[in-house]
Amino acid sequence: MKISARNQLKGILTEIKPGVVTAKLTIDIGNGNLLSSVITMDSITDLNLKVGDEVFAIIKSTEVMIGKQE
Repeated sequence: MKISARNQLKGILTEIKPGVVTAKLTIDIGNGNLLSSVITMDSITDLNLKVGDEVFAIIKSTEVMIGKQE
């Protein structure tokens, strides 16, 4: 897999919560860190994603929000 995005996190797909059009995925990226993503159901089918798969979370910097708990 070759892509231009530099922010790539490898992990294990631990949960798929399907909806009608989209699904929420949870990825374990190690050290107790979980990452969530929402993608279309069509993408899940096209990529043949299932719990336990090794996947890459690819983060485009223009779409990352930062929050701070006060």
